[in-house]
Amino acid sequence: MMPVFKSSRRDFTFGPWKLTAARTHIMKSAAAERVAEELHMPCVPEMMFGDNVLRIQHESQFGIEFNAVDALRYVNNSQGLVKVACAEEWQESRSEPEHTKEIVKPYDWTYTTDYKGTLLGDMLKLKVSATTEHIDTEKLKAREQIMFFEEVLLFEDELHDHGVSSLSVKIRVMPSSFFVLLRFFLRVDGVLIRMNDTRLYHEADKRYMLREYTSRESKVSSLMHVPQALFTDPNEIAQYLPVKETVCEKLEFPEKLSPESAAVPEDT
Repeated sequence: MMPVFKSSRRDFTFGPWKLTAARTHIMKSAAAERVAEELHMPCVPEMMFGDNVLRIQHESQFGIEFNAVDALRYVNNSQGLVKVACAEEWQESRSEPEHTKEIVKPYDWTYTTDYKGTLLGDMLKLKVSATTEHIDTEKLKAREQIMFFEEVLLFEDELHDHGVSSLSVKIRVMPSSFFVLLRFFLRVDGVLIRMNDTRLYHEADKRYMLREYTSRESKVSSLMHVPQALFTDPNEIAQYLPVKETVCEKLEFPEKLSPESAAVPEDT
């Protein structure tokens, strides 16, 4: 039975930034079919929250947001498929019989995505570049007041009862900074566990954000020493998953931005 979700929208102002977290119902079948067709997929995840979004937008209109449709654009439908016995059975169960033979393209039924967010803005945009600077985790551990917190589920699929594939994003805002965690979590029972995390951090007195992407993965056969109860808890299992890829980036504000627009927010 699908859980019931209440629609909500929360806005928060952080200096020149408007933070918006919108949560609403699961996308209806007709809309889901249109998205699947646009993305050249047989189907989208069972629980597809197409109108859910976390948006971080500057008063000059540039920024970044996180949404399900753009995340699915990064699903690789040509290679890197998880080959398991249940994959064929699952695909057939999700396809109408008369259409089954029409699905000839490779299909990543795990919905694995390395999506890191969608940049906003027409005239002005954040400038993305590689960096050696890392998010200061010690600052994040400091006991600061949480002024705003939200978690938004973007999609989830139980892979025909053979595991779970989900994408969610959460944000917390402190007086001096905000921190975002976008997490893709995949568990294919008896096969593998994969986790793609994107962390975004901005200090109010800086003219840039730091973005760190980390991909972790392990075959279940390599996790026999780990209690199986941890397999369903991303926070607990993460420490046992070897890092496969790390990307550190700096998202710099447009140069034309006025100094006043980058002011430190007042304490509230």
